Amino acid sequence: MNFQQLRIIREAVRRNFNLTEVANALYTSQSGVSRHIKDLEDELGVELFVRRGKRLIGLTGPGQELVPIVERLLLDTKNIKRLADQFSKTDSGDLTIATTHTQARYALPPVVVQFKKAFPNVRLILHQASPKEILSMLMDGSADIGVATEALEDKPEIAAFPYYSWEHAVIVPRGHPLTQAESLTLAMIAEWPIITYDAGFTGRSHIDAAFDAAGLEPDIVMTALDADVIKTYVELELGVGIIASMAHDKARDSVELLSADGLFARNTSRIAVRRGRYLRGFAYKFIELCSPELTEPVVRAKLNPKESAELAY
Repeated sequence: MNFQQLRIIREAVRRNFNLTEVANALYTSQSGVSRHIKDLEDELGVELFVRRGKRLIGLTGPGQELVPIVERLLLDTKNIKRLADQFSKTDSGDLTIATTHTQARYALPPVVVQFKKAFPNVRLILHQASPKEILSMLMDGSADIGVATEALEDKPEIAAFPYYSWEHAVIVPRGHPLTQAESLTLAMIAEWPIITYDAGFTGRSHIDAAFDAAGLEPDIVMTALDADVIKTYVELELGVGIIASMAHDKARDSVELLSADGLFARNTSRIAVRRGRYLRGFAYKFIELCSPELTEPVVRAKLNPKESAELAY
C-alpha cells in the first residue's frame, strides 16, 4: 500500500469515478491509475469499486468504509508537513481563506490589514467562492479557514464558530416612494420588483422565509452574487434591492438605505475549520483577529474535543 494508491481512491470519488479525470488530476496515466487500483484490491483481498465492464460506477461496501480512512490518512500526511513548518518557519508560509464576496468586501478588510502587519512574510490567499464551494474547499484541504453565512453549520467534519450577526436592509433610488414610509412592511416592499441575492447566498433563505410566512409572493426580477451588482441595477431603477445592511456605503453609494428592522430574521456569519486539520500559529491568530474571544485554546477545544478532555482530565 502506498500514498499514490490512497490519492487515487480519494480522487476517484471526487471525480465521479472518471479515471481519465483522476489521471489528469494526479499527473499520471489512466493505465497507471487502473493498475494501482487493481494492486491495492489484490493486496487487501477485496474489491473496492463496483464495475460495469471496465468502467467504475461506484464503491462497494468495503470501498465505502475505506474512503473516510483514506481521507484521514491523507489529511494527517499534510498535517505532518504543517507541523514541521510551524517550528522551522514560524512566521512564514501560506494561509488560504475561502470566503464569499460579501465577507471579502465588507467584513474582512480590517482583519486582513492587521494580519499583514503582524505577519508580513505570510502569503495570505483570499479565495472568493460560493458557500457550497467553501465547504468543499475545507473538506478537501485546499482552504485553511472558511468564512460564510450559509453551508457551514451542522457538518460533523467542520468546526464552525459564530463570527458576527447582521441584518438585511432595503435599498432604493433616491426619491423613491418607499422613502416616504414611516415604517416599512413586507407588503410595501412586495409591491415593487425586487433585486436581491441568489439562492444560497448572503441570507437569501431568510428573505424567502419572511415573505412566505407573510403569505406574499414577491416579484424577484433579478438576483446576483454580491451587493455591488444589486446596487448597480437599483440605481438604474429596475427594482428595489434587499442587501446585507453593512454592504451600503453612505458616502459612496447613490442609492438610499431603508431600515428593515424586524422584517427578516437575523443572520450569523461563521468562521469554520475542518476538524483534524493542523493549523499554523498564524492561522489561529487570523481567527482571533476576526473575533477576539476565539483564542487558540477555544478553537483547539472545538477542533479536537477528545484531546481537550484528556488534557483537562
